[in-house]
Amino acid sequence: MAAGNLWCMRSNFLFGSRCWMTRFSSETVFKSVSFRLFGVKYRNADNEPSENEELLNNLLTMGVDIVMARKRQPGVFNRMITNEQDLKMFLLSKGASKEVIASIISRYPRAITRTPESLSKRWDLWREIVTSDLEIVNILERSPESFFRSSNNLNLENNIKFLYSVGLPRKCLCRLLTSAPRTFSNSLDLNKQMVEFLQAVCLSLGHNDPTDFVRKIIFKNPFILIQSTKRVKANIEFLQSSFSLNSEELLGLICGPGAEILDLSNDYLRRNYTNVKEKLFSLGCIEEEVQKFVLSYPDVIFFAEKKFNDKIDCLIEENISISQIIENPRVLDSSLSTLKSRIKELVNAGCNLSTLNISILSWSKKRYEAKLTKLSK
Repeated sequence: MAAGNLWCMRSNFLFGSRCWMTRFSSETVFKSVSFRLFGVKYRNADNEPSENEELLNNLLTMGVDIVMARKRQPGVFNRMITNEQDLKMFLLSKGASKEVIASIISRYPRAITRTPESLSKRWDLWREIVTSDLEIVNILERSPESFFRSSNNLNLENNIKFLYSVGLPRKCLCRLLTSAPRTFSNSLDLNKQMVEFLQAVCLSLGHNDPTDFVRKIIFKNPFILIQSTKRVKANIEFLQSSFSLNSEELLGLICGPGAEILDLSNDYLRRNYTNVKEKLFSLGCIEEEVQKFVLSYPDVIFFAEKKFNDKIDCLIEENISISQIIENPRVLDSSLSTLKSRIKELVNAGCNLSTLNISILSWSKKRYEAKLTKLSK
């Protein structure tokens, strides 16, 4: 290749990568251009994608679990140009260890397709929410997808500005970022649509502070913004009609203990509630008792039919009355095996379960064992 036509391209960049092209002539001129190499892959003699051997060697040297990475995102290994070394240097500069970096790439290989410019911008945006580099590293160690899933930094920036503008504090945005990062991958219009819907619900129920309402419901249920307004609307209407709630009672439920119910599919919600009612009716409960039980313990709506029925049967078979269960619904938080083992231990300790405060069945292990020791003396 003639010197006047030689183009040198840095081989370590992919999506939106910046490639330096150096053209040699009587004077050296440096130019930078941006382009995308989607679908640029190694191919074998049969024109089928084959793995990038240099990339494999680099990742092995970095300690990446190749087997895991292949299972997660195999297409990454066919790419001609990747940024694993740049990613490594970037994360090291933020305080990540080599072991953490290897773990991140093993679980989310697509991370190596992000350019240093994109990484730096995204990191700066996260720092508008998260207080330190180390905290971001810890989040990435737990959930690398939350950071690397999207490369649309403009969308992230717009969502952060919007969520701050509707009164969400930094603490709330941090909770969204760590628990429901897809919120920030949503289009800005989708997030606006849900916030405006929640504000309308608030005003329709007679509450005059929609900002406070939205803040409370998102803090209680960080996944609300990734649901459809149709689903949330159907569930709110179901709760109001099924429990004959007035506006104040409904507000208290969906801003408090029942906030997470809004995530469920409406069919699943109806099916589980129907099962709870039928089971409790079969044990002699009346409608008022069923409603009291569910409203005091909304988590019961998340129980699949068999799980709920098996726990109730386990307690009833040991002479624990349904009225005891209704008064202490948190006993159902314990697993079926825990309920069985504790019931056996309490009976062996001489306890009369029909008169016992059965909340002990849901106590922490340390508290329960201390009480059991006293009862056994």
